[in-house]
Amino acid sequence: MRSTVLNIATACLLDGNGRILVVRKRDTRMFMLPGGKLENAEAPMHALQRELFEELDLCIEESQLHSLGHFQSRAANEPDHWVEADVFIGYLTGEVRVQAELEEMIWIDIHAQQQEHLAPLLREQVLPALRRWLSTDRR
Repeated sequence: MRSTVLNIATACLLDGNGRILVVRKRDTRMFMLPGGKLENAEAPMHALQRELFEELDLCIEESQLHSLGHFQSRAANEPDHWVEADVFIGYLTGEVRVQAELEEMIWIDIHAQQQEHLAPLLREQVLPALRRWLSTDRR
């Protein structure tokens, strides 16, 4: 059986303390980065801006985001699905609030040892890449 691939765009949104914002959708248990699926021929950056507005009431300019890279992993909440993700980094200075299909958001330390509650993409691919990116101090 062939797996379904979901094309998504997500963001590592950091606060002033170096924590990253993660979200959990209703009726799921895994926390993941905010963002979502690309619609039709939508560019990843535009999909991310749309999703951040829908999920967190956040308007963020393209100039406020930097590309972390393109990653692949098994999907957190959909069996036999994989995700291909364009991941961006940005710094938050204002408040955000969960809405749409989101139920919860939390801030986590990017060096935290307890990560079983995080989606595979975030835990296995993005956090290690983010740690490397931050160690070069690319702000």
